[in-house]
Amino acid sequence: MTNSVCRVLEHLDARGHEALLVAPAPGPDSYAGTPVELVPGLSLPVYKSFVVGIPGRRVEHALRAFQPDVVHLASPVVLGAAGATAAKRLGIPSVAVFQTDIAGFFRGYGFRGTDAVLWSWLRHVHAKADRTLAPSRPTLQELEERDFPRLALWGRGVDQDGFHPDHRCADTRAALAPNGEILVGYMGRLAPEKQVELLSALDGLPGVRVVVIGDGPAEESLRKLLPEAVFTGFQSGPDLARLLACLDIFVHTGANETFCQALQEALASGLPAVAPAAGGPLDLVRPGVNGLLFKPSDGMALRAAVASLAADAPTRERMGRAARNSVRANTWEAVCDRLLGHYSEVIYGTGADRAVA
Repeated sequence: MTNSVCRVLEHLDARGHEALLVAPAPGPDSYAGTPVELVPGLSLPVYKSFVVGIPGRRVEHALRAFQPDVVHLASPVVLGAAGATAAKRLGIPSVAVFQTDIAGFFRGYGFRGTDAVLWSWLRHVHAKADRTLAPSRPTLQELEERDFPRLALWGRGVDQDGFHPDHRCADTRAALAPNGEILVGYMGRLAPEKQVELLSALDGLPGVRVVVIGDGPAEESLRKLLPEAVFTGFQSGPDLARLLACLDIFVHTGANETFCQALQEALASGLPAVAPAAGGPLDLVRPGVNGLLFKPSDGMALRAAVASLAADAPTRERMGRAARNSVRANTWEAVCDRLLGHYSEVIYGTGADRAVA
């Protein structure tokens, strides 16, 4: 979500638009020419680095002072819900982005039986918006089935130069695979909802070494579960791009992704992808073309898919080329221009109630 917000702010600045960001503290005073209004934030007990903004009067005061033409609600749950209410009260049109499967997130932390309440709250929040943007067709379909109104599709962009096969580095590969192993990598949060423990199903695959990129509350338990894997910790920028490009196969494990940006960045890096046949990956992975899908939460199905690619270098190379081509059109410039189109439609009251562009 943070990455998407940053790219949107950069695009607004490049196009000459004025913006104001309201976000939970701690944070910078500005970003990409946009002032940041910080409100109090609270870390979740189960995930210290996940900060939730505390709603209050400052949200409405900030909007009243700034007088925007449109309010962009990035994954509204708590702070964003206050923004939705304030925009409605002030008569400002709003666009809400459905970013995270909150019910799946809480399920991952053992909160069973909360789905109905959470979905009811999310539907209530999004009903206040003039348009809700879903990041993938499977998510759009689920929101339709759950009676969310005024839906449209808005995907995500990928940095075509930042993530590229050309960042592959012989020295990095030699360090990760000293015996010429096939490198199978995961990138993302190390958290229960991501089901990274499924990587244990790859244990014992001949000639395969697992690389785990990221950090999170489940890191300690995962290190014990995957003693032979390489854990790189959190990575970003050129270091992340180089690590991704040095992999041979990318694996995503979680079955509750509304889009799966990590998967798109891996595809842009020229990697064949193995992902669950659920949610956002269904829009990104074309089985047999740029990767393979497996039955969600099924470790043995994941192992079989990875084993087939690990044993077939020509197929990996063919799928890697197709992977890069499959996301070539998804530039942030094009994706953010489509977002500006959604803004215009809610401001001027044009466009269909349900759009897929």
